[in-house]
Amino acid sequence: MRPPAPLSREPSFLVFLPLLCAAWADGMIDEVELAAIRRAIDDAEWMTDEGRAQVREWLDRTTPPATAVYAAATAAIRTVAGTGVVTLTRAGLTLVEASALSGVPTGPPAWRADAAASLGKLETDLGLSGVEALRELVGARDWAAVPGACASGVTSQVAQAIRGDYPELRARVRAALVQPEVRIPDSLPLDEQRERTLAAVKALADAGLGAFAFAEEHGGAGDAGAGVAVFEELALGDLSVLVKYGVQFGLFGGSIAQLGTEKHHRRYLARVASMELPGCYAMTETGHGSNVRDIRTVATYDAAAREFVVNTPDDDARKDYIGNAALHGRIATVFARLVAGGTDHGVHAFLVPIRDRAGETAPGVSIEDCGAKAGLNGVDNGRIRFDGARVPRDALLDRFAGIDDAGEYESPIPSPGRRFFTMLGTLVSGRVSIAAASAAVARKALTIAVRYTASRRQFGPAGGSEVPVLTYLSVQRALLPRLARCYATGFAVRALIRRMGDPTADRRRVEVQAAALKATASGDAVDILQACREACGGQGYLAENQFGKLMADTDVFTTFEGANPVLLQLVAKSLLSRYGRDMGDLSMWGMTRYLAELTGTRLTEMNPVATRRTDPEHLAGHDFHMAALRYREERLLRSAARRLKARIDAGIDSFDAANECQDHLIALASAHADRVLLSAAMDGLEATTESEGKALLGRVLSLFGLSTLERRRAWYMEAGYLEPVKSEAIRAEVNRACRELAPRALELVDAFEVSDDLILAPIGVGR
Repeated sequence: MRPPAPLSREPSFLVFLPLLCAAWADGMIDEVELAAIRRAIDDAEWMTDEGRAQVREWLDRTTPPATAVYAAATAAIRTVAGTGVVTLTRAGLTLVEASALSGVPTGPPAWRADAAASLGKLETDLGLSGVEALRELVGARDWAAVPGACASGVTSQVAQAIRGDYPELRARVRAALVQPEVRIPDSLPLDEQRERTLAAVKALADAGLGAFAFAEEHGGAGDAGAGVAVFEELALGDLSVLVKYGVQFGLFGGSIAQLGTEKHHRRYLARVASMELPGCYAMTETGHGSNVRDIRTVATYDAAAREFVVNTPDDDARKDYIGNAALHGRIATVFARLVAGGTDHGVHAFLVPIRDRAGETAPGVSIEDCGAKAGLNGVDNGRIRFDGARVPRDALLDRFAGIDDAGEYESPIPSPGRRFFTMLGTLVSGRVSIAAASAAVARKALTIAVRYTASRRQFGPAGGSEVPVLTYLSVQRALLPRLARCYATGFAVRALIRRMGDPTADRRRVEVQAAALKATASGDAVDILQACREACGGQGYLAENQFGKLMADTDVFTTFEGANPVLLQLVAKSLLSRYGRDMGDLSMWGMTRYLAELTGTRLTEMNPVATRRTDPEHLAGHDFHMAALRYREERLLRSAARRLKARIDAGIDSFDAANECQDHLIALASAHADRVLLSAAMDGLEATTESEGKALLGRVLSLFGLSTLERRRAWYMEAGYLEPVKSEAIRAEVNRACRELAPRALELVDAFEVSDDLILAPIGVGR
């Protein structure tokens, strides 16, 4: 094949060449483009007849430029496209200048000014003005530095601020998680998954990580906070291992430690801590779910035999979804109604053997395997039914009630309701643990997604370099406000763990905040996982990149330890009674005095200036965010009180009154959770001593406050707290904050200190 003829160096043609190539870039030239170019030629007194003729040769729609000719032309343009050459017209003039340097005569310089003016107008007429037209034509890929995320600077300072207590213990757990015996391959059959999960929990027990919440004399450390810290770190590993660990040491062992007395502690806790005695926690029933107060399993005291007889009256009363029950558990903490002397004394906890060492089911017990689940298949969930199962009198966990030698029921707490809720209150660490684990999963997911979107390149300016996906505002908005909320949740979890371990803390407030934080953190984890998966596109859908497994395993966090809508209603009820009622009771009866007091209290007046200010300094200010979140919580509190009191005063049953206001109560609890998160985050920020790290954290928490107000802005506008112009300004400020934090995103996820051997996802490691 003969090489193409060399391009003409006639100056008035050459200056036109970039525009001609751009017009033919899609393989055709339309009538509008033809007409515009012909007008430009006719009006171009600066062109030579030869140049005009050569341009017209390119305008024959029936004979497009030959492929080789077009390629040679764009190659020539590419040689001059670079610094200072940002338009098609400028590229044409530079081609002419390059020809002049080669000794080709170009005529007097004056014509070039006329050409620039004429072709500049033609660029506009053709819609080809600006740098993108030239980039699109020549396919320039490496013209400018691409803005993106970087990891450097203050990562260690931020990490220190959010790391939490028990750093040495946390390091021990992470070291254990990378051991082969604690890792469960995804491809294993169901039976093998379960056996490997059991072995992993046994390995954790052998490493001394199972009993921190137990008393020292029983192999523990007497530190509930340490137990939660272990659970939180385990959430960075296999979540079936986490949940089976939680069932064994948190629920089963915790129930013995918290509800039993010294005889139970001596007999069982050391064996629980070593995994010599695998157990389970049988509270939930098929027909009752979160309503523990009305469960129907019955433990009737046989005074003559000094035994309890445990019975399941029907299928609705089966103990359902019980972890460790299908295969491995040998004893269950069974919640049942204690009946003695013909009197039902309400729900109590009993230790009931369900199988022997050889795995044979105990007399009076039948067990059914729940089978495969959507996730957490390493955990052997089962259904348990009792038919005359007999246990001795001391099987009752009798810290709060017992049966004396004469067969009489006795309790230091006379009120059955108060006794029941006191018993449940001792198990608050379970909700704190789920909140902490949810936050850990969210940190892991965000680490994967931010690392991937900071490196994965896509599209970019027309003809320019591809840019990291994280450059796009839509991706920044999907990830960075959630990252900011994850930071706030981390501070709140840290604060709650400390408060839980403080003997002087108000226990009611701890219970309320545990319920609120569990519901918020677990719901956020589900939301964050979905956003991260989508941000990672098709790579996020690959099993090897973890999101599918994390989503399947974490979804149930919104359900166990109390379904989130139920917990939020309990939070609202407690707020409406000033923490004076028992957590766990959805009834509003007996709250009339508190409701009347709330409805008679005037809400702090809004500051009219604050509703209108739109300057960035005000909008980004933590004081503004806190004032707004407090206002929402207080207004929802008082308006809920008014609605409830009006219904109760009208003679409506308290349950029906609460049900009619259920959406309001959940909104109140969510507002409380938002305010608690920000308050804890501000306390954490104040305690940060390193100035650079503190400044970066301050910006992160500003984004948290702003994005929270943006999420709730419909309510604020309905309430008159925000005017439309301020709502729009908040949205714009969220955009600005996202753009400012995007280059620091890698620092922020690296501060979570989730190592590559825990991340496991190929798209999130090896950066």
